[in-house]
Amino acid sequence: MDLISDTMTLIQREGVGFLRYRRLSEIPFITHAFSTKLSQRSKTRYPMDLSFDHDEYERVTENYRDLCRAAGIDYTSLVASSQDHHTFVRVCTSSDKGVGIYRKKDIESVDALVTIEPGVTLCTYYADCTPLFFVDQRTHAIGLAHAGWRGTVARIGARVVDTMCRHYGTDPEDLVCAIGPCIGGCCYEVDRPVAAQFLNMGLDSDVIVTGKDDGKYMIDLKECNRQILHSVGVKEENIVLSDLCTKCRHDLLWSHRATGGQRGTMAAMMCINQT
Repeated sequence: MDLISDTMTLIQREGVGFLRYRRLSEIPFITHAFSTKLSQRSKTRYPMDLSFDHDEYERVTENYRDLCRAAGIDYTSLVASSQDHHTFVRVCTSSDKGVGIYRKKDIESVDALVTIEPGVTLCTYYADCTPLFFVDQRTHAIGLAHAGWRGTVARIGARVVDTMCRHYGTDPEDLVCAIGPCIGGCCYEVDRPVAAQFLNMGLDSDVIVTGKDDGKYMIDLKECNRQILHSVGVKEENIVLSDLCTKCRHDLLWSHRATGGQRGTMAAMMCINQT
């Protein structure tokens, strides 16, 4: 499958397709990946589904193993989120390896993960919501966040930056952040009550919320998260937005909106490389 993108590269290796940000791939001390539907081996109902809620544990586990092998990530190093559209940020260490993957979840509400330990792979989940990647070029701390519309309105991106500042001494100006892939402003339609929450955030709402003649609104989640990150000190030139919309590219990516909920789940993964 071909991919036309100014920001991301589709890598097909060992029968599995996954995405990488070109900007993040230039940072030598991290490895990252964003999964797709593409697999020649997956036996789950939804190809390359990474949700244990949809299929047999062993089949989903094989998807994880296949993706990790293709992306050069140690399967045993994964630490998973436990997402419910809130803003709790989990500070992860090597003692958390396996949580949510081959060990039981021990916290019920985790929408963001951070670490400064090499060899700990953060893992968060998507099917239209917005992935946020954080890399501190100075301290080498990293973070991942799941920003649905509720998490975006609650400024989960700012919460992650604050957590990295408090725990790791991060200066926001040292961060490189990547946003997406997610459902784009071209496809994310909401009603008035949801739009009102974005309009009341105190951001430049003219480029986030677009009204329609039928009383509905289009929301640009990537732009909203970009403004949030910039407002807490992340440099404009260090914020990269994916140009992929999950609904437009539902041939490649899982989209809740495109499938009416009959879909698999993708994962973002990132770790600090062990030296």
